[in-house]
Amino acid sequence: MSLIGEAIANKLDVQSFVGGHPFLIADLGCSIGPNTFIAVKNIINSVQLKYQTLKITPTPEFQVFFNDHASNDFNTLFKTLPSDKHYYAAGVPGSFYARLFPRSSFHLIYSSFALHWLSKVPGEVMERGSPAWNKGRVHYGGAEEEVVMAYKQQYERDMHGFLNARAEEVVCGGLVVVLVPGRPNEVPHSKCIGNVLFEILGCCLLEMAKEVPL
Repeated sequence: MSLIGEAIANKLDVQSFVGGHPFLIADLGCSIGPNTFIAVKNIINSVQLKYQTLKITPTPEFQVFFNDHASNDFNTLFKTLPSDKHYYAAGVPGSFYARLFPRSSFHLIYSSFALHWLSKVPGEVMERGSPAWNKGRVHYGGAEEEVVMAYKQQYERDMHGFLNARAEEVVCGGLVVVLVPGRPNEVPHSKCIGNVLFEILGCCLLEMAKEVPL
């Protein structure tokens, strides 16, 4: 059983909201597919299995809300919707670090590999006179502790906004499933493979910027 399936089997309390209403699902940070479609299919299969296991009938209809920034290519997303989907689909543009949906309206909210992107670059890392100035670099790997703390504090503010918003939007007995990349505590930021890759990317971007005539 997948991690999502296990969470649904053990944590989702479908008995608290039976009653003939559609089962509402949101994928926050969906991008343009196809990963979001695979995840949604797995979620719906797991929810249907739970209803069958508990012998609750009928199984509800499903509506899925795909969320990302307004600049996301929703046209491509909806053009590639699976032809055999068993749900109604809608798009919701906007930042998931704030409220997106009415209070107590969603049964399951899912986000995969999206929450590591900050809502904005911390202002102090771009100020030359700041102790946290990041010297034009695009990432904090290998940077001074003040830079790391600036990013950490921004992430804490973002997560606070995300969790508060989801607490308002999820029904009693519902579920929020979040998948985020991480690193072991004993591994320094500069040695984490993800940070190393971003450092290489950042160096390439800076070199390319130097080639642009002013």
